[in-house]
Amino acid sequence: MTVHFIGAGPGAPDLITVRGLGLIRRCPVCLYAGSLVPAEVVAEAPPGARVVDTAPLHLDQIVAEMEAAHAAGLEVARVHSGDPSLYGAIAEQMRRLDGLGIPYDVTPGVPAFAAAAAALATELTLPDISQTVILTRTAVRSSKMPGGEDLATLGRSGATLAIHLSVANLAHVVAELTPLYGADCPVVVASRVSWPDQSFISGTLADIRDKVKAAGLVRTALILVGRVLGGADFSESRLYAPDHTHSSRPGSSRPKT
Repeated sequence: MTVHFIGAGPGAPDLITVRGLGLIRRCPVCLYAGSLVPAEVVAEAPPGARVVDTAPLHLDQIVAEMEAAHAAGLEVARVHSGDPSLYGAIAEQMRRLDGLGIPYDVTPGVPAFAAAAAALATELTLPDISQTVILTRTAVRSSKMPGGEDLATLGRSGATLAIHLSVANLAHVVAELTPLYGADCPVVVASRVSWPDQSFISGTLADIRDKVKAAGLVRTALILVGRVLGGADFSESRLYAPDHTHSSRPGSSRPKT
């Protein structure tokens, strides 16, 4: 018996991996975060499966469901939104399972920042503009940020930022990043990416807060910040340059002199 932690992706049912869907279809117990995982995904559980929305449960109750399944010899699909390695709160569940001697594995999922970039038809790493993406959040009611991971520190890199769980803290985001990125730096607030009601609010650090307020957006949103979002001019990648050689395109393709 194994507990399978499964990333369901950002919302669209067809963005779950083949492996993840296969596990859900075979597991007689399915535990899922009901506020974030689409009903169509858990509807794939086999007939008669025990399907439990864990949104109203605390950690002890969730682990108790896993213990009961283990005692009965039943596999568990533990379904999280996005990719479970990012703000998935799986580490404490796995720590409890380690203590109980219950085996588990993890199946990755499409993260929200990747789904947002795809929906925007945007590359988050452009030559000369940004070659780094930083995934982070700010502290509101959640656990505090470790030292050195505040936006003022991370923003000094000039990297593309994907700021999770922070739309309610947008004033702080703007205040911290404006001196570093400039008031004209492009920002996109992506809400419920890939769900039927997805929305994108585009602006700059100067006006994004007013736009988000006007839209009444208060939760389930990702904040993207960086010059890659604004149609900035950039150099073409060397990857496909005629004089660039690699193992699949050896040096014989170089122009002769």
